[in-house]
Amino acid sequence: MASTSNRTGGDSFYGGATPYRSREGLSTRTVASSDEIQLRIDPMHGDLDDEISGLRSQVKQLRNVAQEIGSEAKFQKDFLDQLQMTMIKAQAGVKNNIRKLNKSIIKHGSNHIVHVVLFALFCFFVVYMWSKFSRR
Repeated sequence: MASTSNRTGGDSFYGGATPYRSREGLSTRTVASSDEIQLRIDPMHGDLDDEISGLRSQVKQLRNVAQEIGSEAKFQKDFLDQLQMTMIKAQAGVKNNIRKLNKSIIKHGSNHIVHVVLFALFCFFVVYMWSKFSRR
C-alpha cells in the first residue's frame, strides 16, 4: 500500500507525526485530506466515559457556534441584498433626475438662444436705423 510507505519511524499509528495531546490519555491528529480527527485513547491514564462526555460538550459548543455563524451569515446576506436593492433604486432615481435635468437644460437653453437671436436682431435694427437717420 502506498499509504503505509509514508509511515516510517516513530509510532506507526501516527505515521511519524508527533501527536497533539489535548488531555491526559487522549491524543488527536488532524488528517490533511479530510475533516476527520483521529483519536488514540490511552486506557492507563484516561477514562473513556469522561473523554466522550467532554467531546460531546465540545461538539455541542461547536454546533452552537456554527448556528451563530450561520445566522450571522444570513443576516449579513440579507443586509447586503437590501443594500444592493437600495443602490439599484438610487441609480434609477439619479438616471431619471439627470434625464429631467437634461430636458430642462435643452428647453431653457433653446429659450436662451431665442433671446440671444432676438437681441442680435434688435441691435442690428438699432444700428440700421441709426445709420439711416445719421445720413440725413
